[in-house]
Amino acid sequence: MKDKTRTEIEAEVFRRLLQHLDERKDVQNIDLMNLAGFCRNCLAKWYVTAAANQGSELDLNQAREIVYGMPYPEWKRLYQKEASPEQVAAFNASGKGTGSSDA
Repeated sequence: MKDKTRTEIEAEVFRRLLQHLDERKDVQNIDLMNLAGFCRNCLAKWYVTAAANQGSELDLNQAREIVYGMPYPEWKRLYQKEASPEQVAAFNASGKGTGSSDA
C-alpha cells in the first residue's frame, strides 16, 4: 500500500471514529478510560502532539473542539455527567490516571 493511500485511509478511519464518538455522547469519557484506557481528551492531546510533529501549532482547546465537535466547555455542560463513585474507583484502581474531572 502506498504511503499516501495509507494516510488517506487512516484519516478516513479517524474521522469515522470522531463521528462515532459524536453519535455516542451517552458514553462518558470515564467509561472510555475504564474500558479502553483513552478518551476524547486523550485524542485531543494526541492531535496536538501530531500537529506539533508536523510543524503546525494547535492548542488543546482547538484540538478539543475538533474532537468534540464544539467548544469543550459547551460539551461538558450539555453532555458530561458526574462520574459515579464506582466509575471513579475503577479508574483509580486501573492506574490509568489520577481521577481528574476531565476524564
